[in-house]
Formats: sequence, structure tokens, C-alpha cells
Amino acid sequence: MLELAGAPTGPVDVPETVLAALADEGVVNPELTAVWQNSVGGLTFAVRPERGAGEPHLFVKWNPLSSGESLAAEADRLGWLAGIHPVPQIVALAATHGDEALITHALPGVSAVDPRWQADPNTALRGLGEGLRKLHELPVDDCPFDWGVRHRMITDGIPDGAVPEAPPIDKLVVCHGDPCAPNTLLDTSGAFLAHVDTARVGAADRWADLAVMTLSFEWNYKNYDERVFWDAYGVAPDAERIAYYRALWNAGE
Repeated sequence: MLELAGAPTGPVDVPETVLAALADEGVVNPELTAVWQNSVGGLTFAVRPERGAGEPHLFVKWNPLSSGESLAAEADRLGWLAGIHPVPQIVALAATHGDEALITHALPGVSAVDPRWQADPNTALRGLGEGLRKLHELPVDDCPFDWGVRHRMITDGIPDGAVPEAPPIDKLVVCHGDPCAPNTLLDTSGAFLAHVDTARVGAADRWADLAVMTLSFEWNYKNYDERVFWDAYGVAPDAERIAYYRALWNAGE
């Protein structure tokens, strides 16, 4: 298992399911570049129709079912979010007995941890705060998915007593569920463009996202001012809730 997600540092074999899924969509002999590998072995490929063809027009996520992650769950949430919040548009979901591949249209932006934004972290933090606020402003009563504390303890196998009792909910919102900085896309100006990696989207206290998002700054940036994020989101840090939701996150890892 990888310690942290990130761009692959060596050659990556393209799974047959990825090639088959693209072929089913009429994409034959594309140029594929592995751009991300997550902590459980899942891969993301940028797809160009031919070599030297400029920016990617598709992305393909591949996941071994043994990872415990679910691209089907991500597709469900992308479908729900479509039209109400900026996310990639689904092209196709393919599955075999051992793996899954999710194809989406590319968007005109890059991850908030692209080298451009690592060199300008405060611009990135502003976009991250704006994007999370936008997600949290969706009508939570319409959300069919759960990411509350009890749900997470059950699905992540966290035993009772592993974390303290949860503080009272401050504000129930539509949470991202994996709000680490790489899962936000920014446009060329650094403004929020879209959220990706949405498999855990669900209703929860907003601090479940805020605690983990700000924790991820330590993994991805240097010489940043965290106040930029809080100002962009529009709330002051809540030390008690941040500590609790970071503990819950770490217990589920």
C-alpha cells in the first residue's frame, strides 16, 4: 500500500479493463498517461486521442475491487451532482469480476496541487475555500447519501471507543467526504472549477470536510497562510471539531 496518493514515479501498466472501456466508446489506440495513483492502488489516466494531441479530452479512473473503494458509488454521486454542482460528466462505467473503470470528460483546469498552484499556495487555498463553501451550500435535505459519524464508523470498521464521542453537529451539509486538496480542480486564474473523487459525498457536519481539507494542506503545500482558506470559506476555525474529525479520519485509514 502506498503511504500517500500522488503521481506515479515509474512505469504503469494500463489495465485491460481501461482499454476495453475506451474501445467500447470508440477510442482506439489512445495516448494514455498515468497521472495519479491512490493509496489503495487505484489509477487515473489522462486520455488523448492520439500522440501529441494537446490537452486530455477524457480521464479514466481504474480501481481493483479488492481495494474497498467503489467507482460505482462515485458514478452514483456524480450523477446526482450533475447540474447542481461542478463535477466531471460521466461517459461510461465498466466493471468486471475484479475491477472497475470510470470514464469522464476532461474539464479545462488542473488539480489544486498542480506544480503551478504549489508555487502559489495562497491562491490555491482561496479556490479550495470557495469550492467547499459552494458544495456546502447545496440543499442538504435533497442529498440521498450519508457520510455521518455513525455511517462512517460502520462502513470503515471503526470500533466503538476508538474515537471520543462526536461533538454536536454545527451545520449539516453536503460533504465531499474526501476533501483533500488534490480533489479540487482550479481554473487558469486559480478560482474553483470542480470537485472530483466524489465516492464519499454525503450529508454530514461541515467540519468533517473542513478538518480534513485543512489537514491536507500540510501534505501538499509549503509557506501558505491557512487564514486565506478560512476567509474564503467564511468561518473561523473550531479547534474541538477539527480535532475530532481528524481523529475520526485517521481511525478510518
